[in-house]
Formats: sequence, C-alpha cells, structure tokens
Amino acid sequence: MNEAMLLNDGMQALIEKLGLCEAERFVYLLKRDRFDYTEWHGTLSEGKTVEEIYQRAKETRERSKKEFE
Repeated sequence: MNEAMLLNDGMQALIEKLGLCEAERFVYLLKRDRFDYTEWHGTLSEGKTVEEIYQRAKETRERSKKEFE
C-alpha cells in the first residue's frame, strides 16, 4: 500500500467511526499537539502485566464488536 492509499484509507476509517467533523478535529489535534504515537503507545502498557494488557485488549475488542452489530 502506498502512502496516498494509506492516508485515504485512514481518513475513511476515521470518518466512518467518528463522522466527518470529528475526524477532521482528530487530525487537527494530532497536528497541533505534535502527537508521538510511539511514545503514546509505550505508555499504554507501562507498569501492567501481560495478563492486564491482554484483558484490556480483549475488552476493547468486545466493545468494538458490539458497536458494529
């Protein structure tokens, strides 16, 4: 997948999930705050056991599945 396709698919996913206005607001916030995904992602599991991380991911997946039913 090239960069243009990735940007397009990513924006489409944001629009589908958040709606157009909130998707644009999200992108603006990322740009404004110079968001560092790697740093943010690293803090998600800080101080947690593998089991806690797994449970959180499982719960998030279940919530996500219910939203699409």
